Amino acid sequence: MNIKKCYIINSYPKKNTYLIDKMTTSPLSWKELENLTNWSRDNINGPTNSQAILRLFGHQENDVRVTLYRDNHAWCPYCQKIWLWLEEKQIPYRIKKITMFCYGQKERWYKKIVPSGMLPAVELDGRLITESDDILLALEAAFSPLTHSMKDANVIPFRQLERLLFRAWCTWLCYPTWSHKQEQQNREQFVKVVGMVEKALGDTPSPYFLEKFGTVDVIFTPYVERMNASLYYYKGYSLREENEGFGQWFDAMETRLTYRGTQSDFHTHVHDLPPQMGGCYSNREEQTKINQDRVDNGPWLGLPDVMYPEPETSRQEALQRVIKHRHNIIQVNPGNDEMFDKALRCALTTMMTGEPCQPPKGSDVALRYLRDRINVPRDMSIYAGKRLREALETTANLVGDRQGIPIPVKHRRDQDPANFV
Repeated sequence: MNIKKCYIINSYPKKNTYLIDKMTTSPLSWKELENLTNWSRDNINGPTNSQAILRLFGHQENDVRVTLYRDNHAWCPYCQKIWLWLEEKQIPYRIKKITMFCYGQKERWYKKIVPSGMLPAVELDGRLITESDDILLALEAAFSPLTHSMKDANVIPFRQLERLLFRAWCTWLCYPTWSHKQEQQNREQFVKVVGMVEKALGDTPSPYFLEKFGTVDVIFTPYVERMNASLYYYKGYSLREENEGFGQWFDAMETRLTYRGTQSDFHTHVHDLPPQMGGCYSNREEQTKINQDRVDNGPWLGLPDVMYPEPETSRQEALQRVIKHRHNIIQVNPGNDEMFDKALRCALTTMMTGEPCQPPKGSDVALRYLRDRINVPRDMSIYAGKRLREALETTANLVGDRQGIPIPVKHRRDQDPANFV
């Protein structure tokens, strides 16, 4: 049938519930889809975003003294720490994106200036600095601290506490346990350290670690975000929901456009972490299995990875980003190009109109391959990513329940940025 109205629905079909073909609409053409989005953003002076290669905050380009070398995908936690600091301080800077070892070949030109290939690195007034703490200290010296200095007596104990929390997380997540007793001991040790952090958060009237947002929050952000994702998926433990202080801290962080621009979702984190961490190990609890199914197969809305209200432009953003990269998206997909082109347009038609759109037979694998490889925030923001995954799954569900090629766990070369230059 022809589309006679355009509206949005929030329904989500149950798995293996195939809708009747005659009740579906025809896929819109790429031109028709282009007419459904006018989403745009000023990458240079607008809100924090992962696509920018230059940030000016209203300054002139000749005011730039800093170049940040960070990874393409925004997976690197130490890069996120420097990125967030620069955004909060609104320091004009350039961005040069580098390939992480786990998803492709490191650029030769970068290894000439940083032989180890480590990220992040910063060039400040012509001086190259590596190691995230050293970078922050250098930036503080050049531009003043973010509320408190890294060397402040109030900050140093929090830096030590963050490392203690990191170690407890790694012990629980990244090492296999051969007994239920050992698994419980690792969990209890992590929960004990979380209790120390909760107490620290409760010692101030603000939701942040000190009286207002500052350096300590920047230090905690990258790994706490990854803890929230990985423990939900691999251990059935919801850091944000089970701890009042962390819940309030996440809520406060999500009021900041700077954080929202760097924020990733559960699906991205739980599948980018294993090759970076050397492995992530699940327990056998029923809640873990439920959480894993939810993160991998949906529904994605309502997961405790984001709780601020969804922007009205999330679908338009997702559509614009797919249209921009559609040729490469189709090229790298394992499905037949012509078949997947139509299937992708079906999913986008559904996302924008709310009408089911029957894709070609056999396209379920191709649609779910893309569903599993949407990367937040490299490709789009967190709600846009959820809406696109939802539309891809809804459309794939019309023709079958076959899954895409599994996501690698030893590397992520399926996400090689060379395919999207």
